Amino acid sequence: MTAQLQRHWTAVCRYDELVPERGVAALIDGVAVAVFRTHDGALHALSNMDPFSGASVLSRGIVGDREGRPTVASPIYKQVFELATGVCLDDPSITVATFPARVLNGVVEVSSV
Repeated sequence: MTAQLQRHWTAVCRYDELVPERGVAALIDGVAVAVFRTHDGALHALSNMDPFSGASVLSRGIVGDREGRPTVASPIYKQVFELATGVCLDDPSITVATFPARVLNGVVEVSSV
């Protein structure tokens, strides 16, 4: 029998406080995370660190889509990252970490595990 991994969830904000197509930054277990609510209501959480500039800025990026995939463009050098996978669509060899996100009782929660 395998042990089930228990996730530790951290509350970020109320879901209705997230403006669609805008990001917010949160510190989850010591990691800077960018949390986004897309126009369809979906939640995405990924590292806030832009790997090209080294700045913690992805939460301030421009949310959009590329070929129907939700994305965020870094406000520094404008590389585009897919919100669901963290893959840089301009250089697929570069990715940022993604994190599970959910809504529980109207509150957005993110897990670093």
